[in-house]
Amino acid sequence: MQRKPHIILSSLDMERIEALLEKQTAPFPGRDALEAELDRADVFDPKDMPPNVVTMNSTVRFTMLESGKTNTLTLVYPKEMDGSGDKVSIFAPVGIALLGLAVGDEFQMPSPTGQVTVRVDGIEFQPENAGELHR
Repeated sequence: MQRKPHIILSSLDMERIEALLEKQTAPFPGRDALEAELDRADVFDPKDMPPNVVTMNSTVRFTMLESGKTNTLTLVYPKEMDGSGDKVSIFAPVGIALLGLAVGDEFQMPSPTGQVTVRVDGIEFQPENAGELHR
């Protein structure tokens, strides 16, 4: 099994995701994976977040290496999902996997066709880097 990349979360994202998990009593497929990611993350104050790390509400560009398909999505909380194709929920497998990664990191995730390797290519927008520390 591939070693997971190091992840960094802001203390604000950590608090909000933990509160969401407490309220979310119904199981969802990635719950254990999300809790495991929270447990292994380094937590930084929002003002100390490196600008190359995926945080909540970041817009991230990534490539699925097997297909070469590039995507740009904004990582959001479930209540912000509006059916548009440019958002991914923190409760979705790709959202869980992206959270806390830095540009250049790669991770493997299950897909209907087996494993896919995803590489973070860039952060188009990160709230902390834009000065939005208490969003």
